[in-house]
This record gives sequence, C-alpha cells and structure tokens, in this order.
Amino acid sequence: MNRTLAVLVAVLVLVAPGTPLFAHHSFSSEYDGEKTFTITGVVAKVEWTNPHVRFYVDVKEPDGTMANWNLELASPSALARNGWNSRTLKVGDTVTVLGYSGKAVPTRGAARSVVVADGRSLFAGTAEDPDSQPR
Repeated sequence: MNRTLAVLVAVLVLVAPGTPLFAHHSFSSEYDGEKTFTITGVVAKVEWTNPHVRFYVDVKEPDGTMANWNLELASPSALARNGWNSRTLKVGDTVTVLGYSGKAVPTRGAARSVVVADGRSLFAGTAEDPDSQPR
C-alpha cells in the first residue's frame, strides 16, 4: 500500500507542474498568420491581465453598422518591455490596429502593432508572432 501511494505521489509531483502548459493555446490554433487586417476604431474595454492583455474596439463597418473587435495582445510584462503600461489604451481612444485574423470569429484577432492615441506605433505581438520568427 505504501509503495502504491509513493508511486502516485511521485507521478503527481512530475506531472502537476506541466499541467498549466496545456491550458495555454498556441498562436496557430486560434489565429491565421497568413491573413492580416488593419482596423481603426474606438477602444471600448481594456483587460490588463495575464496571460494576455485583451482589448475591445468598436469599428464602423462599410455598411454603417458597428462591429466590436476582440483583440489579444502579448502579456503585460512583454508589453511593458515594448513601451506599454496599463494606461496606454484608454476607453474612448481612437486606435489603429494591424493584426492577424482569428480563425473561428471574423471580429477576433491577435494584434501585431497598435497606433495609440498619441500617434506612437507600439509592437503588441509575442514570440509566437509569425513576423518575429526567422525566415
């Protein structure tokens, strides 16, 4: 009985640390690295959280309707290394986003760069960003 318990504990100790890795998605599972978009709109919401910052932009479509885009950025720490902070995007700011289209939802994307309200263009991608990979 004690041997069985010891084996079970050993397995849990070895497997448990890797479990969170399975919860994180890969770029290519959600986004199309070959299909880019550029949108301009008004920031509706910002979620400055791990593992990725997310923000939402209201974009006026050619037919006059409004579309709410759901955009993923890198982690807060990666963004900070590229000049971002939690106040870079504010609700009501007009921004232009260059990014990669979502595979499942047309108004979802991974932002590569964002032209923020003060005119700066900031890198918003991650190491998984197709353009950050060697060719």
